[in-house]
Amino acid sequence: MKISLIDLAFLSEKRKDVLLLLEEGPKTGDEIKTALNVNSTSIMPQIKKLKEGRLIVQDEKNSYRLSDMGEIVVEKMEPLLDTVRVFEENYDYWINHDFTAIPEHLLNRIDELGNYFMLEADLNRLFEVPEDFKNNLLESRNIKIFLSYFNPLYIEIYSELIKKEADMCLILTEPVYDRMKKDYREDLKMLIESKSAEVYICDKNVTLKDVVTERFCSLVLFDKKGKFDHQRLMSFDESALKWCGELFSYYKDMSRKLEKI
Repeated sequence: MKISLIDLAFLSEKRKDVLLLLEEGPKTGDEIKTALNVNSTSIMPQIKKLKEGRLIVQDEKNSYRLSDMGEIVVEKMEPLLDTVRVFEENYDYWINHDFTAIPEHLLNRIDELGNYFMLEADLNRLFEVPEDFKNNLLESRNIKIFLSYFNPLYIEIYSELIKKEADMCLILTEPVYDRMKKDYREDLKMLIESKSAEVYICDKNVTLKDVVTERFCSLVLFDKKGKFDHQRLMSFDESALKWCGELFSYYKDMSRKLEKI
């Protein structure tokens, strides 16, 4: 009977764990059992199936290692598993939010968001900037923000960052720029004239907030009705910082620098 490599690699959690473990290098049966916290009865039949499928091989020292084919399969497994994990951990969030503002090349690498977490707003402070987010932002020295909605509470944060001489690059969508120009003209002028800040204007109709610093990144997506529901994704993983940085650069490349009001 023909062996399905898809079934071998994915339909058993134990087989999947063995494959991912052996990517680190050869392991004896005892080392596999210890690392995966399993007994012989549960794991040896799965190892036998992986051997029969030629995804792993056993050497003369009774160590198991990935076969050449197994190495290729596992290399392709990890991004898929990471992508599934990104969506699965907050399934309701992703199916109810609009991520069309994320370009295709970054959607294809969404697994790079890594070990992110969702920062939920405190119902008693629904319209305040979350403390965890605010504190990490104020401790940052290099800040990049793409902003498609206006919150006057951020004006004070921008002022504090400028006083600390943190490097800041701010991209505003046209509606946000118009609002600031109308109601917070002096604050906008302060940003433009600051030696440590740059302001860009993006005329694309997107609903998104992307914040990335040397410390952390944060992503805000609107729901599918175009509403902001006070949920934000945060991560401290290097891969997530790089991913959010590329998202920021994507929109910066299509924006114009604001030299004066």
